[in-house]
Amino acid sequence: MRSLFPSSRRPFYGWAVVAAATLATFCSGPGQSFVFSIFVDPIIRDTGLSRVHVSTLYALGTAVSAVMVVVVARMVDRFGARLMLAGIALALGVACFGMSFAAGPLALFLGFAALRALGQGSLPTTASILTAQWFVTRRGRAMSVVILGLALSNAALPALSQFLVGSVGWRQAYMGLGIMVWLLLIPVAIFVVRDRPEKIGAHPDGADHPPADETEDTASREGGNRKRVLLSPDFWLLAVPVAAIPFVVTALVFHQVSILGAGGVSAAAAAGIFIAFAAASAGATALAGPLIERLGPLRPLWLSLGLLLAAVVGLQFVSTPALATVYALVLGSASGIHGVVNGVIWAHYYGRRGLGAVQGPATMVSISAAALAPLPLAALYQLSGGYALGLGMMAVIPVACALLATLFDPHRAKRQVEAV
Repeated sequence: MRSLFPSSRRPFYGWAVVAAATLATFCSGPGQSFVFSIFVDPIIRDTGLSRVHVSTLYALGTAVSAVMVVVVARMVDRFGARLMLAGIALALGVACFGMSFAAGPLALFLGFAALRALGQGSLPTTASILTAQWFVTRRGRAMSVVILGLALSNAALPALSQFLVGSVGWRQAYMGLGIMVWLLLIPVAIFVVRDRPEKIGAHPDGADHPPADETEDTASREGGNRKRVLLSPDFWLLAVPVAAIPFVVTALVFHQVSILGAGGVSAAAAAGIFIAFAAASAGATALAGPLIERLGPLRPLWLSLGLLLAAVVGLQFVSTPALATVYALVLGSASGIHGVVNGVIWAHYYGRRGLGAVQGPATMVSISAAALAPLPLAALYQLSGGYALGLGMMAVIPVACALLATLFDPHRAKRQVEAV
């Protein structure tokens, strides 16, 4: 099949796909915690449920998301990202409408589970797999752009949600978000997205030939049985360190106001540092792509873990808004680098074919870790009467995971894929 863009003067179509994937991460907002936070108090007032009750239902819904993402990633392998993005967008809009009618605990749980599974899990994972199919040498830069869609969603959708809740109520606000997802994403998924460059007679990065280490023979083998890969030590030597970062970040952010309050920082100042966190995350995301292309994803993973360690240790000494802002900048940088590393690392070491079979379980580990993250820190606080013990144990995690990542052998992982 001839390429749709045979002239070298025309841009590589993969960047149009990146724009669509970026829009997909933006539209994941209705299933993300930063949008849900706007709806917590209105839901509590309307339903009469306690904050603990609502939080528990939300955590259970997140657990469903962790399982669902494995199924969705495998379906992306089988049916392609184009069909899956359109279907997920349609279902996410339906979930928003369903959430608008939720009243009792069961209905809220089903709404949370659907929003988390489709928004938090399925859309970003599908966008990441899609981008990895179109780029190899420039995968880092492409993934940075896609992850910035999530930062833009973080910046725009909470304010939009707050406006809608204040104007028409939380139920109608969810309807509005659902319509937004339908209008923005479904047409783009149908008319812009193509599953792989080979579908239009092209190659990744717009190159004249397939990647040097990906012949048609090895590419066909990559789609085989991945269970042996998932059971291999090298998979877990990556999956655990990659999951450790959202685990620690979620735990710190969830308890951030309380931790900083114990150090003498006011609640208003503690809430204000989210701006510094978002800015640092966006900046680190933009820098991480070229860095990964130059060094590979493993060294930036170590850098992210090092920044995470610095944030955890430094948090114990924060006593002023200025120091809290520095802490937020460091933590945001760790989170931003991690976002790009997580999007790139699985395709980098395990190839493009059958990617969902590997990235899906890895994402399940990360989502599960994030869902459980606030509980240990809360339990240790209750046990000891302060956060010092919990933060001390949190500081061990990035150190241990950095050591685990050093044991990962890229050559051994490649041989495992080829053996499959």
